[in-house]
Amino acid sequence: MAVQKKLSPEDMVARLLAGDLRMAARLITMAENRSEKIGEIMKLIYPYTGKSMIIGLTGAGGSGKSTLINWLIDEFRSREKTVGVLAVDPSSPFTGGALLGDRIRFQKHSLDDGVFLRSMGSRGYLGGLSRATSDVIRIMEGMGLDVILVETLGAGQDEVDIFHVAQTCILLLTPGMGDDIQAMKAGIMEIAHLIVLNKADLDNAESCLRNLEATLHLSSNECQEDWAPRIIPTVAAGERKGEIKGIKELVEAILEHQAYLRDGQNIETFQAKRIEQELGLIFKDEVEKIVFAGLKGTGRKHSYIEAIRTGKNDPYSVVEEVLKEFIRGN
Repeated sequence: MAVQKKLSPEDMVARLLAGDLRMAARLITMAENRSEKIGEIMKLIYPYTGKSMIIGLTGAGGSGKSTLINWLIDEFRSREKTVGVLAVDPSSPFTGGALLGDRIRFQKHSLDDGVFLRSMGSRGYLGGLSRATSDVIRIMEGMGLDVILVETLGAGQDEVDIFHVAQTCILLLTPGMGDDIQAMKAGIMEIAHLIVLNKADLDNAESCLRNLEATLHLSSNECQEDWAPRIIPTVAAGERKGEIKGIKELVEAILEHQAYLRDGQNIETFQAKRIEQELGLIFKDEVEKIVFAGLKGTGRKHSYIEAIRTGKNDPYSVVEEVLKEFIRGN
């Protein structure tokens, strides 16, 4: 029996760039598991990134994000765009894996070669995104996908992290869930480029729409961008396609915002913010690796915990001591 040759990072990236979907899935798994090779792989992928439209969708559970994404996929595919979907799901506290599966939610697209679906666990990270999200999006960009839809887990105002990875941020609200009131609070409303009022066929939708329009009007004077967020009513659930409303209007608004970004230096500003966020996450992970590698097998980690627990020390002093030894002393 022939021994299968191990692929080098260069071989794996070459297969990714050639459109190998299995290799894409393998590299994403490596990114999630923080494989030792992933750093070298990401270096090779990076020059091929930066051309995709990255669209973030956030909103409370039950707002209909997955249902809306199904129709967005349909609309983008009708325009001959290839689409990637990254669904960031709640993680199991024991395994770190995603509890939900987009292969169930987006099943009708699973046989379309122009659609790539992937779910991943949030792995305890606040902000609705996992640490590996940036790398996974870069891998999808390396695949040459035209559109990448990032669906966050619906953690409320902590979802502002989506702003750092998505060029166009969409906030989903629904009538009768109190979302319009929550959206008025500082935070999540400020990141939205487009606000989708889904389930706009419900009785109290008109009242909700007026409240949101008033909120946007009040906040418009504080907006530092030329782009004015807009509200798009949609109906994404129905027994017949004729009952679905607002999808084409939403895609047109997305494309309009993308055109706005590429006018002047707007896209450069976004790219700079995205890189700054990536640098922060990479630095954090690498420092953590250095520290815990240095403490491994010494018993000092347990000693520190016990000293803090019994009041003989505090977390700030411990971190200062450890950083001085492993980082600042180098």
